[in-house]
Amino acid sequence: MSWVQAIVLGVVQGLTEFLPVSSSAHLILAPRLLGWPDQGLDADLAAHLGTFLAVAVYFRRDLVEILSGALDALRGDRQRGRLAWILIVGTVPLAIAGPFLAHWAETAARDPRIIIGSSIGFGLLLAVADLWGRRQRNLHGVTTADGWWVGVAQVLAAVPGTSRSGITITAGLFRGLDRSAAARFSFLLAVPAMLLVAAKHVLDVALGKVPLGALGPQAVLFAVSAVVGFLVIAWLLRYLQRASLMGFVVYRVVLGLVVLALWLRGGL
Repeated sequence: MSWVQAIVLGVVQGLTEFLPVSSSAHLILAPRLLGWPDQGLDADLAAHLGTFLAVAVYFRRDLVEILSGALDALRGDRQRGRLAWILIVGTVPLAIAGPFLAHWAETAARDPRIIIGSSIGFGLLLAVADLWGRRQRNLHGVTTADGWWVGVAQVLAAVPGTSRSGITITAGLFRGLDRSAAARFSFLLAVPAMLLVAAKHVLDVALGKVPLGALGPQAVLFAVSAVVGFLVIAWLLRYLQRASLMGFVVYRVVLGLVVLALWLRGGL
């Protein structure tokens, strides 16, 4: 992976991890469209660690409060630990299904046809949720049932083109959360999810299953994805306080159609 490729992929990861447009699809498509070799799973790890740092730093106060609440819950104050418990419940489906989906997601699923279908299909599902979701509750109204169903939806993010943030925001809207609350809960739920994914990749590197590439470009990829990811989180949360998600729906459908056209012409 060259330095230029590291910078470009860092920007791509930072932009698309938190916007509901699928970072995995863009990381697969970018090198193919630009004529680069696939960056490899070790580079993907660096990119995901960068955006993990972004969400952890942005929500650092929330995370400290959640951890504090979890400790209080262990001492008997269940109300203080409510959100921590909901995030744990929301992470359980991924913890169970993730190991079974990981190999498929890293091999056969990196097929443009899957990206086409999931980008368009889940984009239209996001439109339905955005148009018809009740949007009556904020983050303080999130329940354990919300956590479970959003967590189940998060498992679908193993399919490239789905978008982890997109499918979890969609699920949150269907559960009656407002746009801002659905996005904030999606991002908070990303923290344990990203930890699980990162732990799996780190273990693969440690066991020699994934060769470790050049550390310099990977460090650049990590840093760029972290900075861009942080800025995108801040922008998206402000944006959703006053606007809908339909712009992202249009982008996803157009992306799927463009990839379909390229695939039919043999360009992918």
